[in-house]
Amino acid sequence: MSNRRIFNLLAIAISTSLVLAACAQAAPQQKVVEVTKEVIKEVEKQVVVTATPDPNAVAPTAVPAAPAGEKAKALRVNVGAYPDTIDPQKSSFVNEIAHLKLMYEGLMKFDTKLATVPGSAEKYEANADATEFTFTLRKSLKYSDGTVLNAKRFEYSIIRNINPATAGEYGTITNEVAGAPEWQDNTAAAKDEKASEADKKKATEAAAAGEKLVRESVMALDAEGKPCEDIKEGDAVKTKAYDREDCLILKMKLSKPAPYWPTIMALWVTFPAKEENIDNGKFTDWFNYSKYQIGNGPFKLTTLTPFEKAVFAPNESYYGGAPKYSIDYSYITDSAVAFQAYKNNEFDVVGLAAEDLATVQNDAVLSKDANIDAGSCTTALQFRQFTKPFDDPKVRQAFAQAIDRERWVKDVLKGLGAPTQTWIPKGYPGWKEGETRWAYNAEAANKAIAESTYKTVDALPQLTLSFGDNPRNRARYEWLGARFKEVFAGLKLELNPVEPTQFTALQKDKNSGLQMFIGGWCADYPDPQNWLSVYWKSSTTFASRIGYVNKDFDALTEQADKELDATKRAEAYQTAQDKLIDDSPVVFVWNSVNSYLVKPWVKGFEKTPQDGVFPGDVNPSSIDIDMAAMP
Repeated sequence: MSNRRIFNLLAIAISTSLVLAACAQAAPQQKVVEVTKEVIKEVEKQVVVTATPDPNAVAPTAVPAAPAGEKAKALRVNVGAYPDTIDPQKSSFVNEIAHLKLMYEGLMKFDTKLATVPGSAEKYEANADATEFTFTLRKSLKYSDGTVLNAKRFEYSIIRNINPATAGEYGTITNEVAGAPEWQDNTAAAKDEKASEADKKKATEAAAAGEKLVRESVMALDAEGKPCEDIKEGDAVKTKAYDREDCLILKMKLSKPAPYWPTIMALWVTFPAKEENIDNGKFTDWFNYSKYQIGNGPFKLTTLTPFEKAVFAPNESYYGGAPKYSIDYSYITDSAVAFQAYKNNEFDVVGLAAEDLATVQNDAVLSKDANIDAGSCTTALQFRQFTKPFDDPKVRQAFAQAIDRERWVKDVLKGLGAPTQTWIPKGYPGWKEGETRWAYNAEAANKAIAESTYKTVDALPQLTLSFGDNPRNRARYEWLGARFKEVFAGLKLELNPVEPTQFTALQKDKNSGLQMFIGGWCADYPDPQNWLSVYWKSSTTFASRIGYVNKDFDALTEQADKELDATKRAEAYQTAQDKLIDDSPVVFVWNSVNSYLVKPWVKGFEKTPQDGVFPGDVNPSSIDIDMAAMP
């Protein structure tokens, strides 16, 4: 949510950028890391047939090269950690989404005021109770390779997000589609090893019925209102459904009212990645190859070297016009190194880390480059509630009262943040003023331990605080560990530094063994539904991997989600948030600021609270580079 985005914020807001916390680079590496330069070179040699060529198509104009002796216009950005995945239907972290929103665009999109406006769709219509939506695509849309983009592509992506086989982090955010929960829940039930064969069979049949209903509820239509299918001459396919330029209508039927549905259609999980590139029969990590990342956004990925660099060129096929510059992403996870590179004019944008703030403020040049604005994220100390001792709410409350949030913001963040005791940040609908239930109080924290099933600190099991490893992060977590031991005499706590990209993957896996870690959530869109229903309902990926379940909370958010009366809707969400805070499933610690250093030759960026890895990345087409001002 993008910022939906979940992320290990401690490495983010404190270190380099909103991505640095999500992942990173270093030691023990997983499957993504096995992509070598040699493998990439080999795959780039292969020919991928993405669609039937249009003999009348005009080839996209090549990006003009800079005149001899002149530099090309390029925005050089340090992203921080390399993404765990760059798959539209599987991504959830800030740095993952920062790649996707350059290359792709949804039916809808956000403007610089974060209002939902038409994107690839020129318009939409809804029925009276907001249970049926019809989107009409713009005519003559093209992918970056010049092939046709039509409603069939969006049909595939939305159904792929729902499909339980995709196992996407945001698989439930499109569950308003009729049949979606039945497909997902019964698929899981059919795999339950404890279930009887009869129950498994029943669940399998119910899952198939759910899938059938989903495919009937998300349907691409042609100009006559008929389902888009291959056009045949005899037994031969003349035109594939994906290539039909008259396939411009996407109709969706929902199982309940969802007045916010057009906003969901702006999120990255609906982005139209090409089916034939994903299911290419060669690589499951297709997203690591620029050859397969064919999108419809303002930029196109031309080069991707995992853990090193990505290059995005202007997409000349983009209906809104190609941007005036290219973008280079780099993946330096140590913010000190990135800061030095910025001072050497090797980057145009880097995240401004707390450790560098004083240096920047005291420098006549660097102080003018600082861009510090309100962000859209909440960071929390998170617990796996199915692990001891955090299955005991009194222990969770104790740790909530053991964190001095003001001191954290002052000593560690150097003011680049705001203490919070709520999940929804100030400035967003649903924020509650005056929340103090679990304020810092060392005496109350120890009293809560005494009231727990453990009775004393000594009786608590060994605790492990995990984090994405880099030099500055080690110092931060040592600070946090020391403060806990100040409050809880005799606490058995050890730090567990983990290679950052691997750490991202571990957070996504509830069976990974993580016990306690810092992570957070950034707004995907300004609505309490995004903060509460999308994250904390027990059926969601995010709540389930923490282990949070409260049926009363679920019922309240279900009621609010479908409520058309704005006042009643707001009241239901507020009651749900009060229950959430009562349960203290995590410790809400601080709200983010967007803090960047930006070179003076970067012009025209329009900042929003939901910027990800550089200011103005919600609408990157507005940016330009003043080459005359560069050294």
